[in-house]
Amino acid sequence: MAIRDRLTAPQLRLPRYTVQRDLPVRMPDGVTLLADRYIPLGVRRPPPTILVRTPYGRRGPASVLNGLPFVPFGFQLLVQSARGTFGSGGEFDPLGSEHDDGVATVEWLKKQPWFNGSFATYGASYLGYSAWALAADAGPELKAMSLQITASSFRDAAYVGGSFALESTLTWTELTHRQQQPFGLLTAPLLSRRRAVRAARSGRPLAELDLAAGGEPMRFYQDLISNHGAANHGTGDHGPGDAYWAKRDFSATVGSVEAPVALLGGWYDVFLPWLVKDYLALRAAGHRPHLTIGPWWHTDARHGLVSFRESLAWFRAHLRGDSSGVRADPVRVYVTGAREWRDYQDWPPPGTRTERWHLHAGGGLGPGGPQDHEPSRYRFDPARPTPALGGPTLLGSSKPVDNRPLEKRDDVLVFTSPVLTEDTDIVGPVAAELYVRSSRAHTDFIVRLCDVAPDGASRNVCEGGLRLLPADGDVRRVTVDMWPAGHRFRKGHRVRVHVASGAYPKVAVNPGTGEPLGAARTMVAADQEVFHDPEHPSAILLPCAGRSPAPAIPDPAAER
Repeated sequence: MAIRDRLTAPQLRLPRYTVQRDLPVRMPDGVTLLADRYIPLGVRRPPPTILVRTPYGRRGPASVLNGLPFVPFGFQLLVQSARGTFGSGGEFDPLGSEHDDGVATVEWLKKQPWFNGSFATYGASYLGYSAWALAADAGPELKAMSLQITASSFRDAAYVGGSFALESTLTWTELTHRQQQPFGLLTAPLLSRRRAVRAARSGRPLAELDLAAGGEPMRFYQDLISNHGAANHGTGDHGPGDAYWAKRDFSATVGSVEAPVALLGGWYDVFLPWLVKDYLALRAAGHRPHLTIGPWWHTDARHGLVSFRESLAWFRAHLRGDSSGVRADPVRVYVTGAREWRDYQDWPPPGTRTERWHLHAGGGLGPGGPQDHEPSRYRFDPARPTPALGGPTLLGSSKPVDNRPLEKRDDVLVFTSPVLTEDTDIVGPVAAELYVRSSRAHTDFIVRLCDVAPDGASRNVCEGGLRLLPADGDVRRVTVDMWPAGHRFRKGHRVRVHVASGAYPKVAVNPGTGEPLGAARTMVAADQEVFHDPEHPSAILLPCAGRSPAPAIPDPAAER
């Protein structure tokens, strides 16, 4: 955060409030959910309410993440435990109950004598998802939403590019499975990722990894395997998991939400592409949401103060009519490499131009056209998969790391530009357009963009993957959508692109057989070819941008 922002940020105050604990909220099916209500001291009239619905507990360390710091600033806070968690009745069905329970809770809220007619929703990750679940049916009393590192649907995050985000899904399932055990809230975040990675490396079949991690089958993990498949956005096709996801995917209703929405994400967060999609859906519907993206990962504590400051300003503006703390431009992003914040009128930034940097034979990369050369080749063996190194994960640091160990492998293609003679800024969506051929009808392609420093360190900027299904033809043209980026490749650095077919255990291995995800036992190696000739101009598509039209805000410390 910039020094200027530190000086103007509201100071966190010592708690001055009263609490009503374990308020019973009866659901239409008879199940009772419990909630805590925090009321600021000294208020004469009921103030606006901030509603938070969470599966992670209402008290202790979780209370700060649940919005307790807003209470001394004159807001009521209602924190409800999700069904089947921390005293609430019923069974916890991840993602499955949040719409019906959320809407019923809102109707209960409207009938309370202390409700003043307006409320907002707040929360990060699953808490933000819970807010999206009820938003379209909340009524006009919903005046604002401030959500962080989240999305209206977790489907595409679970099945990135049609694959299976093994490490993150198994980690989260293991975490929620253990969190209500003694000391679970303290130990589960520390140990769940370790258990998930250890299970993934155990050699057991994919369908048994929940048993390996937690000692017993876990429903949500098994549901994700059984309903594997990314959404077929706008195609009209029906995937195998559509019925399961019908009541768990709220991306189709985002545009109908009338309440002003503020979104905050991180360049290295697992949900960033879909948080940005929610922003774009709101813009397409004629709304004016705010978007902030910083140099953060999912569990990065550094975004907490920024989130609090911006959320407080948002709630004051839309619940109290005081917009003095809301910035003028709706989009603010941190540009790594440049080490500064920039404000824009929209996303992608107006004036951004897409440049094609072509893959060249011999490992070259640049804006010049491809030459007539043989394709680059490698073999992917799912029995000895290409490992993941850095990149977005659910728990733990996703800070960029040196990728040189990965680049030494013979199952990773590396394409590198000449040394840059001037700074090159990319701000916006990144994608790769590849012309590929595989010996297997079922295979994956994973693309990563790296920044190579003068000392040779090659640090990841963003990445993406795509699971190919059988199709007609020999050489196939495919587009791999990557994480959005805001980054400066500095003068003297080089741009680098990886092409591989694995990132294990972050992404489940494609066995190459086409068997259902949970049933695959046989693994078959794939011989891969990436073409880069005039008829097959494989390239990475970079959103090159100029400087922000408004003065940039230097903040070197944010990138450390």
